[in-house]
Amino acid sequence: MAPRLIALACWAFLVWVLVTWTLTVEQLAVGAAISVAVAAALVPLGGVAAPWRLLSPRILAGVIRLAVVTAGRILVANLRLARRIWSPGLPLRSGMVITATRQRSEGGLAATAILTSVTVDNQFVDVDRSRGEFQYHAVSVPDGEPEQAAGVINAPVERLLRMFTNER
Repeated sequence: MAPRLIALACWAFLVWVLVTWTLTVEQLAVGAAISVAVAAALVPLGGVAAPWRLLSPRILAGVIRLAVVTAGRILVANLRLARRIWSPGLPLRSGMVITATRQRSEGGLAATAILTSVTVDNQFVDVDRSRGEFQYHAVSVPDGEPEQAAGVINAPVERLLRMFTNER
């Protein structure tokens, strides 16, 4: 119970720091107190990944690679959108698209949806867990079936997430 409480408090404190973005002694003290209270309330709900797992060289390398790939996808998507804005004659193929997914865990589905939606190209709309499909609103709908669309939208992220979700 104590390791889970500490892990939850660490994650809650990290969220506090990221949300408030203020590093005064008072702000950090209040954040620490709130983090412990939130962790105590959440600890009965089940297990949690310990934040110190990120210090493992394999996990840290994976997180860095995932961050770099995601940042690159964001940059490319923003450049494509800027080009589309400045060249209004380009054909617009926006719409809804269904993609296949191999993710099955809740964490894997959530991470894929979030990481693919931070780009301006695609915004996650819905998941059909029973059929293994995501639905996105896309600025430019890719051609093909859900498997081909997944290769463009969510499969690159899913390949990087496999090391964290234990899915193959």
